[in-house]
Amino acid sequence: MRINCPICGDRDRREFYYLGASDYLNRPAEGDLDAIHKYLHIRENPAGVTKDLWHHEAGCSSWLVVERNVTTHEVLGVELASEVAK
Repeated sequence: MRINCPICGDRDRREFYYLGASDYLNRPAEGDLDAIHKYLHIRENPAGVTKDLWHHEAGCSSWLVVERNVTTHEVLGVELASEVAK
């Protein structure tokens, strides 16, 4: 699988560290224990298109949101996480 880093260009996926769903960018409010529990422990595992967080560990060290089809491993889009979290 190849990931097109917005800073470094087309790279092999072995240069990246996978964190999980991009939902991690949407933290719940402090004190809402149920929301925090769901945020940390309850995750969907869908087949098809997902948006995930990847760290370009062996490159520019940027965090990326990668939209991909987890069934076919086709990468549909890549954005800097700092741009998505605004």
